[in-house]
Amino acid sequence: MESRNRRRSQRAQSPVESSSDELAAGSEHDEAERRRASWTAQKAFTPQQSHRRERHYRDSESPDELAVDADDYWRSSRPDETRSPSPVNRPDEMEGQSDDNIGGRVMNSEEGHTEDKMSDRSATPVPPPPPPKPERLNYREKFVLKRHLRGVSAVQFSPDCSMIASGGADRTVKVWDTLTGKLLFNFEGHLAGVSAIAWNPDNTLASGSDDKTIRLWDVSTGRAHPRPLVGHHNYVYQIAFSPKGNILVSGSYDEAVFIWDVRSGRVMKSLPAHSDPVNGVDFIRDGTMVVSCATDGLIRVWDTASGQCLRTLVHEDNPPVTCVKFSPNGKYILAWTLDDCVRLWDYRESRCIKTYQGHVNVKYSLGGGFGRYGLPGAPEDAFVVSGSEDGAVICWDLVNKKILQRIEGHTDVVLGVHTGTLAGKRLIVSAGLDKTIRVWEEVSEDDTEMAPSTTNGNGDSPDNDADGDNAMTDAPPSAAAADTPIDDAMET
Repeated sequence: MESRNRRRSQRAQSPVESSSDELAAGSEHDEAERRRASWTAQKAFTPQQSHRRERHYRDSESPDELAVDADDYWRSSRPDETRSPSPVNRPDEMEGQSDDNIGGRVMNSEEGHTEDKMSDRSATPVPPPPPPKPERLNYREKFVLKRHLRGVSAVQFSPDCSMIASGGADRTVKVWDTLTGKLLFNFEGHLAGVSAIAWNPDNTLASGSDDKTIRLWDVSTGRAHPRPLVGHHNYVYQIAFSPKGNILVSGSYDEAVFIWDVRSGRVMKSLPAHSDPVNGVDFIRDGTMVVSCATDGLIRVWDTASGQCLRTLVHEDNPPVTCVKFSPNGKYILAWTLDDCVRLWDYRESRCIKTYQGHVNVKYSLGGGFGRYGLPGAPEDAFVVSGSEDGAVICWDLVNKKILQRIEGHTDVVLGVHTGTLAGKRLIVSAGLDKTIRVWEEVSEDDTEMAPSTTNGNGDSPDNDADGDNAMTDAPPSAAAADTPIDDAMET
């Protein structure tokens, strides 16, 4: 009887652990009692289900407990808990991955539950569109420099734009301070008018003259180099330094192009370039090529080292070409012709791709170049600038060829124009047959009505300056530029 009670007590505590031997040993009455006791124990057992937010899923849990919706599983998870792989995750996905990588969720502390990282992550910020491209330029006259006794044929900023050099028919070369307009040097030595000037990267200045020579001037000392470059048989009409400054190219009325060694003062190459006077020459930005032009209407590109002609460009109308410039990126050539046109050539394809019109040019050799413009903080655009025989300076957008500004101020032909930037200010300098050099500064629309400066940089009035020479006259308050609303060659 005690053994039966012992067995009955053990069955009540763990009905599911009874062995098959014990079940076979009892009588039918004992079997019935065992069934009743088992049934009573099962009814009395009520599994305790914890709150969903407090459940922790482990490997030890039964399949029924893990057969829950995956979204419910992740919502009830905590990122700070360490979870073991469970049947809702494939083992190969769990290996070597963090909880964040597996679930892709972040904790929302205010709500007490997690959210999808992708839904919480803000979209990639889209940069604001750049400011619109200006439809016009706004250059105002800053200085009028008056010291040349005859027409000024050439003008150019120094490499750092701190100085301006000018050469004229009065046989002199003058150097000016860009900020103040003060005359720094007055070089004399040529026996005839000066037609061309060029700056070396080390601020040495060269000038070409109708006396058939090229002279070098040391701006740091204010003295001329002892030996001029002699070799041309006629007027030296245009010159240019290589980027390194060790080579100089010159074009002459003797129809030849000379390539000079600056240090020795000797001709390295003599190119029988054209059948008419050579009006323009220029170096490409790496110094490996030279371009020349002439009254014969041809534009030729030369290899600097070998002297071989690489390209010959000619327009179908064959107008005389008076000036050529390589674009800053070296991919194009800008050419001035005596048919009121400035043309942009893709010399590699021997094709004219742009023609700029709006100025007057049928008689004189005019000059110009490239410039930059754009609003602060916006990508810069390029423009083409040129003098004109009607006394204007014309600026065109490089791409769409529209006139951005027509700058008025000169009273005669504008022969030379150059662009530069100093202390964040974009500048244009121009010179012409009216014997003046004019410096133009780009101003904002808000400054359009402001009167220009009335001093020469030394605190003296131009009419009562210290040396009494009235070398620099400021622009009158009423002087205003007439504005015409309207493959980046400037890439370097």
